[in-house]
Amino acid sequence: MEAQAPGSEQAVAPPVAVPVLGVHSVAKAYGGVQAVQEVTLDFPPGTVTAVVGDNGAGKSTLIKILSGVIHPDSGTVLVDGAPTRFASPAAARAQGIETVHQDLALADHRDVAENLFMGRELTYHLGPLSVLAIGRMRTETNKALADLNVKIPSIRQQVRRLSGGQRQAIAIGRAVHWGSRVLIMDEPMAALGLHESARVQELVETLSGRGLTQIIVSHNLDHVFRLATRIAVMRLGQLAGVYETRATTHEEILRMIAGLGPSAAAAGGPAQ
Repeated sequence: MEAQAPGSEQAVAPPVAVPVLGVHSVAKAYGGVQAVQEVTLDFPPGTVTAVVGDNGAGKSTLIKILSGVIHPDSGTVLVDGAPTRFASPAAARAQGIETVHQDLALADHRDVAENLFMGRELTYHLGPLSVLAIGRMRTETNKALADLNVKIPSIRQQVRRLSGGQRQAIAIGRAVHWGSRVLIMDEPMAALGLHESARVQELVETLSGRGLTQIIVSHNLDHVFRLATRIAVMRLGQLAGVYETRATTHEEILRMIAGLGPSAAAAGGPAQ
């Protein structure tokens, strides 16, 4: 081995993190309509990726593929770089991929703890009977919400009596509590006021600081530029481009959504 002269050591590039989740050349058609066409997109650890585009751009179909709701006609879903096929949304959840839908999937007439454990209730055995462990569920709910600095008047309160922001926080808290590594959120701040939107933004930032990978679908570019570290633009079922948020502008993203192409005057550019 040749000796190197002092000061001539070669810089060693840091290892590239394997994306937590990704798709390679996925396509999905409904009859004669091609909803998603040959989309390849990775979601690196700890990033917050906004998926944007007009109605019919393919955003919802892509998210359904990522969350196991539908199967692509072709192409591959990858988890930690390995090809994966989700048989159902439950299979995606088992891999740590949780989705908060726009309707939040909360049971309005159940309390906060019951919603947090919905479908995953804790029980104990009393002879031949299984009994709900209400006390344990409430204790864990208090801890889960406190960890995220979510303030609820009472976890015994029916969620229908809570504000939109509180309901959103419960849905996010439920996803995080069950050990998600990837959190997919569909329009997380739709119909929320300024104060509640700011609270959801704080939640997203908190989760990002903990290394959680997040995917956000939104039509609101103001929200996107506040929340996301990168922006994936969908158009007519195809991926038009991926941009680092700090290196692009509203104008650039709007042009890509409209199919006008990058603007020479815009500050942004595709992420490498």
